Amino acid sequence: MIIIAGHLDYGDREARDAILAAGEALQHATLDGEPGCLTYSFTADQLVDSRVRVCEVWEDEPSLAAHFAHENYRQMREVFHLFPRTGGEVKKYRCNLAEPVYDDTGTLRADFFTAAE
Repeated sequence: MIIIAGHLDYGDREARDAILAAGEALQHATLDGEPGCLTYSFTADQLVDSRVRVCEVWEDEPSLAAHFAHENYRQMREVFHLFPRTGGEVKKYRCNLAEPVYDDTGTLRADFFTAAE
């Protein structure tokens, strides 16, 4: 599994909101139409008015590579460049282990408890 997460900053809330509105249909098209896309979400940050939060989850490298070659990616990239960015950082993470936050007893766990089993 690959997670892409981070943020993009714009000059003001109006620019951010315009970016989000312009990209909404592309988010649906990517999530609904691209194999291996588990999450594809760009949202308004609740604490920073000019910030877009990025969250993508892909099944594997081939599905992410196909996305990078897809028209949806090219168009979304154009949306992100409708206004100048003032900052941000987006990274990809390869995940080899996923576990529930709570164990079978309902206890909140920060450790990766099934890895030892």
